[in-house]
Amino acid sequence: MNSKVKWGILSTASIGTEHVIPAMMHGQYCDIKAIASRSIDSARKVAERFFIPKVYGSYDELLRDDEIEAVYIPLPNHLHVPWSIKALQAGKHILVEKPIGLSSEEARKLFDESLKYPNLKIMEAFMYRHHPQWIKVKELVGTGKIGRLRTIQSSFSFFEDSPESIVNRKEYGGGSLMDIGCYPISLSRFLFNAEPQKVSAKIEYHQEFKTDTLATVILEFEEGTSSFFSSTLMPDNQQVEIFGTKGRIELEIPFTPISDKPSKIWLYHDDEKKEIVFDSCDQYTIQGDLFSLAILNDSLVPTPLKDAVENMKVIERLFNGN
Repeated sequence: MNSKVKWGILSTASIGTEHVIPAMMHGQYCDIKAIASRSIDSARKVAERFFIPKVYGSYDELLRDDEIEAVYIPLPNHLHVPWSIKALQAGKHILVEKPIGLSSEEARKLFDESLKYPNLKIMEAFMYRHHPQWIKVKELVGTGKIGRLRTIQSSFSFFEDSPESIVNRKEYGGGSLMDIGCYPISLSRFLFNAEPQKVSAKIEYHQEFKTDTLATVILEFEEGTSSFFSSTLMPDNQQVEIFGTKGRIELEIPFTPISDKPSKIWLYHDDEKKEIVFDSCDQYTIQGDLFSLAILNDSLVPTPLKDAVENMKVIERLFNGN
């Protein structure tokens, strides 16, 4: 058995070049062999920066490379499903950025296509779930350390008003809910281990871009609620507090903890505050290694594709007002 999976990268998107590629290069089971871009010059620059041996001027060329076993797809949202399907048809395992697509129908189309290739692994890249702090939070909630989970309060925001940014391009699947609101939705479903029965949202749209710039949301589960806001026109912010009948949990940096510094969560229980510290780690490295191990061992991926479909359904319900 090969000790590492041979990876190809579709696109020179910043999420890949700034976070995922350097992290995966430190992985125990990842070997990045190729990168592709519509601009061969862009691909060459990234390849030189990271010492990636193969460079392609089109995504199709990379998919035809028989040496490549898995691809990471950080393309804009509207290209996730089309290129994931092409990658499946080319016999590649796929790690694709969130959100999975533009609609639940599109996500379901990818899910149905994946069933034709039972030997290929595919997963949405919600990297936060693999960080030790979230593994611990899930354990604390699951073992009743805060009593019965009742409500979650969270937020995620940043400021980006450039018309050139893909987050402000409606046709690319831009907007706050698609880009960052998907995180509070995902974590709520993750912790309640259920789908919301009712959803409601007040959504503000940009007059020029037509993308949502502020979404204030309530998700109602059988056992409790989750409320959050996401915004692309507010200062940088991310926070999560989890409340139970006997305590609560707070995370220092819930979604993008700094990789070279310890991360912290706080457990409030029995009138005591307990700080839990985690060694520095890179959640993108962990994600790449876990997915690669699923390929090497022919085991289940950490997060099944059905979860991506369900998350997309919630986003869609919020936009549709039901």
